[in-house]
Amino acid sequence: MKLGAIDYLNCYPFYYHMLEKKPVKGVDIVPAIPSELNRMLKSGELDMSPVSSAVYTELQDEVTLLREFCLSSVGYVRSVVLISTMPIEYLNGKKVGLSTSSQTSVALLKILLQKYYGLQPEYVSSPPFPELDELDAALVIGNDAMLPMKQKIPYIYDLGDLWMRHTGHPVVFAVFALRNDSAVQWKGEINDVLASYRESLLCLDKERDDIILNAGRRYPILESDDLDIYYHLLKFNFTQGLKKALQFYYDEAAQLGLMPEVPGIRFADLQ
Repeated sequence: MKLGAIDYLNCYPFYYHMLEKKPVKGVDIVPAIPSELNRMLKSGELDMSPVSSAVYTELQDEVTLLREFCLSSVGYVRSVVLISTMPIEYLNGKKVGLSTSSQTSVALLKILLQKYYGLQPEYVSSPPFPELDELDAALVIGNDAMLPMKQKIPYIYDLGDLWMRHTGHPVVFAVFALRNDSAVQWKGEINDVLASYRESLLCLDKERDDIILNAGRRYPILESDDLDIYYHLLKFNFTQGLKKALQFYYDEAAQLGLMPEVPGIRFADLQ
């Protein structure tokens, strides 16, 4: 079985147990940035993976989502930011770079700017860690958003915080998707992965220092204290409130023509 893993700090707590303690038999872990995992899940190269929440709208007939797990923030998230040379209110008609690393954050930014700020910038593709020499603003996500900025940035906006303040909802940045054609073939391995995820999240409570130490070694971006704060900002359990928040996001995106409609989120029925 091929199991994707988002190669960012935010996803590491799910994989701590299988990477550092007990590998899951019959499971090959494929680490990559979200956009690459999105592509591989679509093509069938992966059986199960965390992916950008937006991707589910394109694969509703091919995948179901795990009920228990997600990557979310309630407000401030720190790793999804808009960097800008000017106040966000002045970005109408300005050039805004969009990271190609994740679809969820791109749609999130477009909804915020169009619906809640009444803006229509000129969107262009930008590298993961852009410089603002030829851009007025840019979306930066994941590990790149937490690295020291290469230049002085006058304005930095946290998208999780903006979304919460304007909509009253948290953001579900990533979901765990399972291909329908893999659900039966890899039933045992899937359940073993779910058990490993549960163990990992228990370790986040009981062995927090060890997780932070190992995460810092793999991703030397934040100091231990900052990493501890970061993991407190993230939500890993897919609560009913977060499921409702995700449906709200899908409805908002569909209303603006950014994504296909999602009549109702389909979850995997695993025993």
